[in-house]
Amino acid sequence: MKLGVIAIGKPGRGPEATLAADYAERATLAGRALGLGPLELIDLEPRKAGKSPEAELILKAAEGAHLIACDERGRTFSSRAFADHIAMLRDRGERRLVFAIGGADGLDESVRAAAGSTLAFGPQTWPHALARAMLAEQLYRAVTILAGSPYHRD
Repeated sequence: MKLGVIAIGKPGRGPEATLAADYAERATLAGRALGLGPLELIDLEPRKAGKSPEAELILKAAEGAHLIACDERGRTFSSRAFADHIAMLRDRGERRLVFAIGGADGLDESVRAAAGSTLAFGPQTWPHALARAMLAEQLYRAVTILAGSPYHRD
C-alpha cells in the first residue's frame, strides 16, 4: 500500500522539512518488506486563499486513495493502535493511504466528509511543518512496529 502525506503549503528548507523527508525515506526503506510504501510527501499550493480551494487540491491529490483527515477534533491513537489501523487498511486491500493536513484555517468540511477517518495529535494546534514531521515520524514508527523492530518501546 502506497502512503502519502498531503499538506497545504510549502515546507521550506528548515529543519522540520529535513526531518519529515528523513522519516519519509526511513519509512519507505523499512516498509518495502511489509507492503507499505513508498511514503510520499505531497505539498500543495492553492492559487486562491481559503479552505474551499485547498479542499479541491487535496481531494484531487487523494483521488482513489483511502483518505485520513488530520484534524484536532479527530481520533487519537496510541502508536501501536495507529500501526494496527494502517495494517488493517493494507490487509483489507487498500492500495493507497493518504493523510491530509490543511492550511492555516484547517480542513474544509468536504475533506473531512470524504475521509474514511480522522487523526488528531491531541487538542493542540500544531504548525503545519511540525505536524508534517510528526506524521512522517509516526508513519515510520508504525512501519517499525509492524516489522517487529525495537525502535518503538511500549
